[in-house]
Amino acid sequence: MNDPQSAAAATVTAARPVVDLRARVASYQAELIELRRDLHRHPELGRQEFRTTRLLRERLVAAGLEPRVLPGGTGLLVDLVPPGTAPGTPLLAFRADIDALPIDDAKKDVPYRSTLPGRAHACGHDVHTAVVLGTGLVLARALAAGELNRPVRLIFQPAEEMMPGGALDVIAAGGMEGVGRIFAVHCDPKVPVGRIALKTGAITSACDKVRIALDGPGGHTARPHLTTDLVGAVAKLAAELPAAFSRRMDPRWGVSLVWGRIAAGSAPNVIPLHAELEGTVRCLELAGWREAPEVLEELVAHLAETYRAKWTLDYHRGVPPVVNEVSSIEQLETAMNARFAEGRGPVVEPTEQSLGGEDFSWYLEHAPGALARLGVRGPHEKGPRDLHQGDFDADERSIAVGVELFASLALEHARI
Repeated sequence: MNDPQSAAAATVTAARPVVDLRARVASYQAELIELRRDLHRHPELGRQEFRTTRLLRERLVAAGLEPRVLPGGTGLLVDLVPPGTAPGTPLLAFRADIDALPIDDAKKDVPYRSTLPGRAHACGHDVHTAVVLGTGLVLARALAAGELNRPVRLIFQPAEEMMPGGALDVIAAGGMEGVGRIFAVHCDPKVPVGRIALKTGAITSACDKVRIALDGPGGHTARPHLTTDLVGAVAKLAAELPAAFSRRMDPRWGVSLVWGRIAAGSAPNVIPLHAELEGTVRCLELAGWREAPEVLEELVAHLAETYRAKWTLDYHRGVPPVVNEVSSIEQLETAMNARFAEGRGPVVEPTEQSLGGEDFSWYLEHAPGALARLGVRGPHEKGPRDLHQGDFDADERSIAVGVELFASLALEHARI
């Protein structure tokens, strides 16, 4: 934290301590569960979350806040600023993603099953949204009572499931301007409700899409020396490029190139004019993600030109890894233990890096922060329901845990 921010933060009006935080969270619990169920019944895909945005905006306005709808018409930003806050005081931000997935809801025995075919909240974004909304309601009450001593921004983000992610929409709209630290949670069906799982450093991975097109004049398989053997060329790239790519990258980065599609030709005695390869590049470390496109382009050029093939590489950026900052992880652990550990045993557990992508990573390009895995596994679950599956569900008691954790960070434990 630089000196101007420190000076600005020091001028915030002193606030009274909140002694009944758990009771306040509990007073909103039924409402937040019903909101989550409403969103679950009416899931909306990325950049189509108009109903979700309207419901959130109406509730925030009713709480005395002034939310701003993002330029695309979906998603919201809302600031809670205590009176007397000096200009330039860094904001503490909490982010929720509000979109659903394009899959069917396979649950049969719940009253909040999706009413829309081919759409479901199968990743827990409805829970994330309820957590951040609940945080806003608790903090709005604290603000009115003079108990909030730092400015806070709530981010309700559209289109997390779309690459490269709706986080970029938020950032383009100024959503990270003035933010000094940012937090988010993501449902984890492997972690019991009442706990969170944390990891310092990279907790998700980068995932980019790659398409290579090869072109040549075509010809007869009897005379491959007079043309460009595109089938041989594309086979060579498919076989050799992943190994060559891995040898050019630091093995500690965990970079892998895997093909999902290869296409060339339509007849056994015709050398085609066009061939294609498509696959994904996954990377565990930010440094490798940044270097991968340049290295891959150099290797494609070398191998394709060996066969005299014209080539194009379409390297489609997905998202970088989410890299949790050490101080932010410490603050999450401190707040979680302070609020929940007494008499309950461990409430924070370690977690592993996932190969999945998460666009929360884009926010961490602008401010330090961390993504925590929120336990949503109920005590009677025989096994975890996996994310992005039609039968995914969450123990709704996790909502109150997330709200109390975030409100505690804002009111008691976070440092910027």
